[in-house]
Amino acid sequence: MTTEHYLVLSAALLLIGTVGILLRRNAVVVMMSLELILNAVNINLVAFGKHLQQLNGQVFAIFIITVAVAEAAVGLGILIAVFRNKETVLVDEIDLLKW
Repeated sequence: MTTEHYLVLSAALLLIGTVGILLRRNAVVVMMSLELILNAVNINLVAFGKHLQQLNGQVFAIFIITVAVAEAAVGLGILIAVFRNKETVLVDEIDLLKW
């Protein structure tokens, strides 16, 4: 497989993630779409690292995976707290930060 194959896969994941964030109302689906975008970035980093024969891409991908795990844990915690108060996970109906 060449680098172009990885870039096409990454572009497809980025497109699916972007469409999921823009069109979905469920906060869980929005968070999953954000994870797809982060995975698209990881595929790019690893593909270009392999293409350039360097390990920097893989190291950055591990850091991104670590940040994504922390983001998912904090995001799900906040989402559970909001669900307990509002009894909904629809993004349009969550207005706790408005005046």
